[in-house]
Amino acid sequence: QVQLVESGGGLVQAGGSLRLSCAASARTFIRYTMGWFRQAPGKEREFVAVINWSGGRTDYANSVKGRFTISRDNAKNSVYLQMNSLKPEDTAVYYCAASTRAFSNDAFTGDYWGQGTQVTVSS
Repeated sequence: QVQLVESGGGLVQAGGSLRLSCAASARTFIRYTMGWFRQAPGKEREFVAVINWSGGRTDYANSVKGRFTISRDNAKNSVYLQMNSLKPEDTAVYYCAASTRAFSNDAFTGDYWGQGTQVTVSS
C-alpha cells in the first residue's frame, strides 16, 4: 500500500510557474514508476507526465512538452512536477500516481493515487 500526498498547487497568472510535490509513504519507493495526471472541470482525467524508477526516462503529454518537467528524489520518496509558462488551459486538479509496472511505451496508469492539488491559472 502506498499513500501519496500532493502539495504546491495554487493560483498563478498566465506565464508563471509552479512546482508540485508528491510525497510517498512507500518504503520501496524506488520500485514505483511515478506520474502526474490532471482533471479539469467537466473533463476526463488526463495523463501529464511519467518517470521511471531511476529518473532516467520520462514522457510527457504533447500539451505540456517543453513547459513541464517531471523529476524524482528517491532519497526523499518524492516526485515533482515543475510547471513553467503556465496557460489558463492548465487549470485543473493535479494528481500524483504510483504504478508497480515498469516504465514502458504503454499508456501509464496508476495503482495508487493522491488526493489531488488544485492549480488555477488566470489569464
